[in-house]
Amino acid sequence: MKASEDFSTDMETPDLPLEIISHILSFLHASDRREASLVCRSWYEASQDHQFQKQIIFKFPASVFSLGFIRGLARRTRCGLIISHLDASSLSRQVLVEVGVQLGPRLESLALPGSSITESSLLGLLPHLTGLRKLDLNGLDSLFMSGAFLSREEHRQQIRAALKNLEDLDLSDLRYLSDLTFNRLTGCTPKLRRLALAGCHIAFEFDPYRGCAVGPGSSAILSLRNLHHLLQEQASTLRSLDLSRTSITPESLRSLAQVPCLRLEELSLRGCKELTDYSIELLCRHQSGLHSLDLSACTELTSRSMLAVATELKGLCALSLSQDWRMTDKGLADLMAMPGLSRLDLSECLHVGGAELVKGLSSPQPRAQLESLSLRNCTYIRDAAVYSLAQLLGSSLRELDLTSCVYLTDLSVRAIASYLPGLLVLRLGWCKEITDWGLLGMVEPTNGYEPSKEMEEKGPSFTRTFGNMGFFQPPSMPFQEKPRLVTDEDLGTFREQEGASLLALKGLQELDLSGCSKLTDASITQVLRFPVLQRLSLSMLPEISDESLVSIAQHCRCLTSLVLSHCSQLTDEGMARALPHLHRLQHLHLACCDSITDRSLTLIGQYCKRLRTLDISMCKDITVTKVDFVQSRLPFLEKIQYRFVGGADLILTL
Repeated sequence: MKASEDFSTDMETPDLPLEIISHILSFLHASDRREASLVCRSWYEASQDHQFQKQIIFKFPASVFSLGFIRGLARRTRCGLIISHLDASSLSRQVLVEVGVQLGPRLESLALPGSSITESSLLGLLPHLTGLRKLDLNGLDSLFMSGAFLSREEHRQQIRAALKNLEDLDLSDLRYLSDLTFNRLTGCTPKLRRLALAGCHIAFEFDPYRGCAVGPGSSAILSLRNLHHLLQEQASTLRSLDLSRTSITPESLRSLAQVPCLRLEELSLRGCKELTDYSIELLCRHQSGLHSLDLSACTELTSRSMLAVATELKGLCALSLSQDWRMTDKGLADLMAMPGLSRLDLSECLHVGGAELVKGLSSPQPRAQLESLSLRNCTYIRDAAVYSLAQLLGSSLRELDLTSCVYLTDLSVRAIASYLPGLLVLRLGWCKEITDWGLLGMVEPTNGYEPSKEMEEKGPSFTRTFGNMGFFQPPSMPFQEKPRLVTDEDLGTFREQEGASLLALKGLQELDLSGCSKLTDASITQVLRFPVLQRLSLSMLPEISDESLVSIAQHCRCLTSLVLSHCSQLTDEGMARALPHLHRLQHLHLACCDSITDRSLTLIGQYCKRLRTLDISMCKDITVTKVDFVQSRLPFLEKIQYRFVGGADLILTL
């Protein structure tokens, strides 16, 4: 007995020091580390190491429960807060008081979205936040509606002492921001590096209240002259400016770009529809140090602007030209000669075909090392362009968006799998010609009949039986041809060969195959096996069934977002087998899944405790009673869509 007791004592495993556990956790992905922290207390304490706690931001609505949560944050050295749904109630005031008392100088960033707080509540909080680096007042019209914000000198002195080191100020979408209130606030923030005024009503040329040219000091509007004065005062520190969705004119942009000593690194002009190529040329000439430039939805711009960017902005890293419909391929080759360019967004540039991109990247001279490329809705993109781009960008590309490039086929999928093994994000939604063969990395067998070659050799055929209006045999359309289904024998071949299947993208974190309606269980069950995949969208795939759902759940256990809307073959049985593997789910979309019933909702409430959003709209066999039940079982649920559940008559309901 003694020997056995000594043996059992010797076999006891001593606890590892927290430093060792923290070092082990450092090799895990953030989501895996979060899961590991729930194992035991020592693992939780190790996960709170300072190396994992950089720029931690907590988001929660104002409620009675948030008071205790704020007190629990008091032991943290640094953190940020996003508190929503604050108003003029006593509870909201109490929440802000707790933030000031418990966190005070340890709070680095604060945002108050969807709130309508009073001036007194904010002025009671800000003097305590002496360590604040970022303040987001986006859309808080209640503060500026009266025009009396910070009108008292003693309040300005208190706020100036607290915000003297503030670097990032977001004043976007403030309808009542005026010169007076703007000057009072920015006068308390002398070291701004980033300023956002997106969507604000800025009078650049004409004062509608006075009927004359805009002058400074207005109590009703924010004027160009006033903004110009701020840029002059803080030119030595200001590096980022956001004027998106404003009515800025070419002349106004030129005057801002020429402010002495202003050296912007980031500029966003998204949706500024009055800008012209000439104004962008002047901007690039005077602000040649820009690292990031957003010209999305500036619909008057042409390829002249792209050439100006390529010529003047040698240090540019990120460029967005999304929805600039007049852009063509011209200038893209020059753009690819910029070695620092890492992010390029050409989505909805309808005339871009990719040939110049390939030409520029093929140059022997230093060229762009793109990490992110978006060609969403560029319908001129073909397989040849994707194949060449994949070869040229193989070593650098991490994010590729080809959503709604409707003419792409399996050849593009095989090229991506072959040459882009480091891809983290892949979006192929609505590429309807993609089939199982492309995902499997195989070539669809044919019967030796090639319609296109026959048409070339024999010419078009004629018939007298085609309707009553003509004599030509209509050509078969690509979307009318159903691909040959993959057989068990084909799958055996796939498992044996080392082909370029989607499995090669081992580090994939996001995949979108929505609307690729030719995909079936044959490829989904074999290929979607990504251990770190977090976001997956398979909506509108009518051919996939429970078999695919279960396979995904078993092989992609890190999923936090799963979209399965309009997958009509999914049933409660599949949900019952899949959900026990999907504990990390935060977003689940099952709209129009007709075979999903109350049983699935019960399972969701049992297994998906971290769910934040749920969409079960138009599921005819789900009852409102069960919806109420699942809401009571999910503590983190923020939003649930259940329109027309229970077979409601859509016409009568509308």
